Amino acid sequence: MKLIYPACFYPCEESGYTVVFPDLPGCVTEGDNLAEAMEMAIDASSGWLLASVEENKQLPEASNIKSVIPDEYENGFVSLIGVDLDEYSQKHGNKAIKKTLTIPAWLNTIAEDNNVNFSQVLQSALKDQLGIHNN
Repeated sequence: MKLIYPACFYPCEESGYTVVFPDLPGCVTEGDNLAEAMEMAIDASSGWLLASVEENKQLPEASNIKSVIPDEYENGFVSLIGVDLDEYSQKHGNKAIKKTLTIPAWLNTIAEDNNVNFSQVLQSALKDQLGIHNN
């Protein structure tokens, strides 16, 4: 799912930009320069939108860029930010993915007799294999 939302960019006093999304309450980020602010805007909006989807909330409708007027700060401007939510969720989503695997019947029987949670075992084994120790 590809989405586009307007973002307000405000130059910071020292350097860089603060980015605010009028349609995504609380979604604010910043970057040390315009390129980084744009990159951070894509990441912040993607995270905000993915969290909404995972919580089964309806996504807000994007405002027309012509109706968004930067306020409060001098020299602010509005730009459209594109989000590929499918791509972002594949990398960062918490939504469970179904995997099909094959094990010997004898191993399956013993595991089921011992009430083994196959998903938990697979997740633990994958984390060990990949050296992931923080989750």
